[in-house]
Amino acid sequence: MPFLTKKKFSQENCYLFTKRILDVLLSLFLLFFSLPLFLLVAWGIKLSSCGPILFKQKRAGLYGKEFIMYKFRSMVTNAEQLRSELERFNLIKGPTFKMKDDPRLTKWGKFIRKTSLDELPQLWNVLKDDMSLVGPRPFPILDANKDYPFHKERLRVKPGLSCLWQINGRAEINDYNEWLRLDLEYINKRSISLDLKILLKTIPAVIFGRGAY
Repeated sequence: MPFLTKKKFSQENCYLFTKRILDVLLSLFLLFFSLPLFLLVAWGIKLSSCGPILFKQKRAGLYGKEFIMYKFRSMVTNAEQLRSELERFNLIKGPTFKMKDDPRLTKWGKFIRKTSLDELPQLWNVLKDDMSLVGPRPFPILDANKDYPFHKERLRVKPGLSCLWQINGRAEINDYNEWLRLDLEYINKRSISLDLKILLKTIPAVIFGRGAY
């Protein structure tokens, strides 16, 4: 038994090391070649609404450790304060918030949200080792602290830019239990080959905007 445990531990370390190398190399590559998109999105935000270009929010990372996640701002500046008024329109039956035709979105924000361009700054989170390219989506601290069965299991791995939920419909999956099932499936089966498969399937999911609100 000690031998088997040691072997499993070594395999896990090898996977995490390889995953980190891929995260760094791919995020550097994507940051370099998406620089024109960064400038275009930032320009659109400044022209379409008042406020900062970036949206910063505390999210729950590995084992619940807090970190600041970056996104291009797609909503009005007081969007967080308005959320309580819109909770009744929540499409997700669980500890998070997703709404179709969210009135807090700016005109430019609707476009960058639909095309997932708002997520580009999270490549910096990947470089900082707060996130990975593949892993369960990080919840805001408020949502992560809610008491749901097996909710904390999502925090056993580093959060990611893409995941099984992302490539299987995103907001079209309106039952949190199904979202959680997909996250736990990834956690239990995670490997470099699965990560690469998810990354490849993320491309058409983003291009066609399936489930993006």
